[in-house]
Parts: sequence; structure tokens; C-alpha cells
Amino acid sequence: MPKGAKQKLKLYYLGKIMIEKTDDEHFLTMPEIQKALEGYGVTADRKSLYDDLETLEHLGIEVIGEKSGRSYNYHVGKKQFEIAELKLLVDAIQSSKFITEKKSNALIKKLTGFASEYEAAQLKRQVVVQGRIKTMNESIYYIVDDIYNAISKNKKIRFEYYKWNINKEMERRRDKVYEVSPWALTWDDENYYLIAFDAKDEKIKHYRVDKMRNIEMSDEKREGKAFFGKFDMASYSRMNFSMFGGKEVRVKILFENELVGVMLDRFGKEIPIHDSDKVGWSETSVDVALSDQFLGWVFSLGTHVKIIEPKDVVNRFRDEIKNLDRLYD
Repeated sequence: MPKGAKQKLKLYYLGKIMIEKTDDEHFLTMPEIQKALEGYGVTADRKSLYDDLETLEHLGIEVIGEKSGRSYNYHVGKKQFEIAELKLLVDAIQSSKFITEKKSNALIKKLTGFASEYEAAQLKRQVVVQGRIKTMNESIYYIVDDIYNAISKNKKIRFEYYKWNINKEMERRRDKVYEVSPWALTWDDENYYLIAFDAKDEKIKHYRVDKMRNIEMSDEKREGKAFFGKFDMASYSRMNFSMFGGKEVRVKILFENELVGVMLDRFGKEIPIHDSDKVGWSETSVDVALSDQFLGWVFSLGTHVKIIEPKDVVNRFRDEIKNLDRLYD
């Protein structure tokens, strides 16, 4: 690059140096800034640099000068992302099953660009992506984009839905193509789900995004607006354990008082809690999608929890326990 062209990029290189080399605990003196610019083939006198540092503030890069003896130390103050915020984002990316390991590493590397090299080192020490359970569907990002595109254009979508077989291969769930009206995307149990309206069954359904393939936007307008007008995403997620659907039913649960936190974490603080005739125990009534996953959750809490109503759910749980007993007999 010709020397003149590099001089035109002086402001860009200055901003890059200040973001990468400084933070609240690391500073640069004016001679150090000049030396760093020379590394990019850019020369600058002190007076022009004072003006350039002020210009950076207009570009959203706050530069703070603090007097130290007879000179000044300069560092970037408020940044687009605080280090605590970046750590939260890194944690979210790491724990996301729907983001592949390759893409996780790429996204985290991009996030480090918002921090100084010293802060970036903290993020890198935090990165432990290898060995996590991750999706192998690299096209998930484009699928998500296609879904949002259909939502913004108020159109239905068609897609193929896949499942794993015993040979660890993905195969179609059925030959027929799924057609639904997409309304929202949600992140539950470390997976991404499409929440959509199925006009044929006249009900809201959900689909794992990483198991969707060959999405096409239909010319038909979405349906189900009336359903989603009163739809509560938080309640839907709480009711469907690990997003496994089932018949909606209200159950009464008896639990030891020590498990009140477990109940509130699962169903929310709005649930009713009443004293029980049994000392040290309480009762609550909640709506759930009756599924093996819900019964499995109750089973995991052992003798500290008991379903007491309705009778048909109690009988189903009792039958499941008997089946398990026969299986291990």
C-alpha cells in the first residue's frame, strides 16, 4: 500500500490501536501511540493526534487521558461491550447445542475483537468448546434466516423434518413435506425451536430447527393469528418439558417444603402454593403437557414429590412404575 494511502487510514489505525491495546487497566503514552502507528507505516505529530483522539469520540470510541507526572496516559473508556457482557455472550455460545463447534469458535473469535488484547485473553481462557454436545447441521444459520424472512413477509413455509436412526444417520420423519405458519423462534433446553401454527390440526406446534431441511417459503399467507394473539411463550415452555408435547392437563402435586425452589424454577413464581395436611409438605396445581418427559421429571424427584390429581394421571404414573419394575425384573 502506498505511503499516502496509509496516512489516509491514520484514524482507522489509531482507533484499532486504542481498542486493542488499552482498557481501564492498560494505558498508552503519546510516544507509545506514535510508535504503534509507525508499525502500520503511519507517521503523526502530537498536535494532530490530540485532534484525532477527539475525533474518535465522535465515532463512538471514548478516549480518556489521565495525567501521570508530567505526561498523560491514554486509554479507551466506555466500549460497545463491557468485558462482563462479552463473557456472558461467550457462555451462551458455548452452551448452545444448535451452534456447531466450528461456528462457536468463529463467533467467539469475533467477539474478542470488541475487547482489548488483555481482555481477550480472559475470554480465551474461558473458551472450552471442545467436547460439548453440538449440532452437526452447519446450515442452521441459513434456516433461521429463512424462517425470520418468512415471518417478516407473513408467509407459510414448507420443509422436511429429520430424525436420527440407529446407524447415527439423519432420515426423514415422513415422506410428506411439512407446511406450517411460522410465528416465533425460541431457545429452550439449549436447543432452538420454531413455534408455528398447523392449520390442518388447528393447533400450535414446535420443531427443532437443527432437524429441519430444505425450507421453502410459500406464496400463502400465514394462519393462526388468533391463536398467537393470546399465546404465552413462557407458559408454553414451562408446560412442555424439554419441548416434548402432550395433552394439556392440570395436575395437583404434593411436595416436601424443601423442594419449593424446584417448583418455582420449573413453573414460575405465579403458581399457587398451599399448606398440606401432611406436616412439612405443600401442594400446588399447574398446567403441563402430559408426556413421558413430565413423568420422568416427577420420577427423578423420588419420594419427595407425589402426583395426587387427576386420577387418570396418577394411574398412568403408577403403570409406568410397574412397567419399569418388570423391565428390570
